[in-house]
Amino acid sequence: MSLQGKTAVVTGSNSGIGLGVARSFAAAGLNVVLNSYTDDKADHALAEELATAHGVDVRYIQADMSKGKEARALIEKAGACDVLVNNAGIQHVAGIDEFPADKWDAIIAINMSSAFHTTAAALPMMREAGWGRVINIASAHGLTASPYKSAYVAAKHGVVGMTKVVALETAEEPITANAICPGYVMTPLVEEQIPDTMKKYDMDRETAIREVLLTRQPSKEFATTDQLGGTALFLCSDHAAQITGTTISVDGGWTAL
Repeated sequence: MSLQGKTAVVTGSNSGIGLGVARSFAAAGLNVVLNSYTDDKADHALAEELATAHGVDVRYIQADMSKGKEARALIEKAGACDVLVNNAGIQHVAGIDEFPADKWDAIIAINMSSAFHTTAAALPMMREAGWGRVINIASAHGLTASPYKSAYVAAKHGVVGMTKVVALETAEEPITANAICPGYVMTPLVEEQIPDTMKKYDMDRETAIREVLLTRQPSKEFATTDQLGGTALFLCSDHAAQITGTTISVDGGWTAL
């Protein structure tokens, strides 16, 4: 089945993994809806750039994924949603006894609950169209855990569980639901962490990356946003029609340990 003309909604997609997925989709001929909580000229310019580069329709729609009504409204404003990629997420690191309650609530809302709301709004559109793909960007932390990341780990485990439920509820329909579980991915946010890590541990760049940032990633290499985009695109293909309710790890062997 050709993906030309189908519409993909990618949450949290004005940078990082979400943007990488959006670029892969646009290059494959899908129309794309970009999203984040901001509403700057740069956001709309990014949409125009992708549209011009690939000859597809690309729009930017602002929505705060911490609010269920706005998450559902994003899908409604999109007007169509053949492919839904739930990617929006935030992080906070602290011990459970010191973890701020407002940070817990925000992470659960943005990283997990938003995926429930967007999926609930998108499934009727997919059923009417007779085809659909739900792709949740979870994490290696959706399959394992690390200390000081209670909210993030809980949210990503929840996303993996919800993915399975959506897959079972759509199992007899031409709709699939899967979760991609990245390890460390080279994004602008990760790039910004490298100098601080070098300074903190008094290490050169390569050593700080291998021994600190990638300590749990056996490949000792970051995944790339292009690789995540390619994985998402594969899940939209006919070759992946019988892949549903599962996780695909893009983590350099992290969860093999």
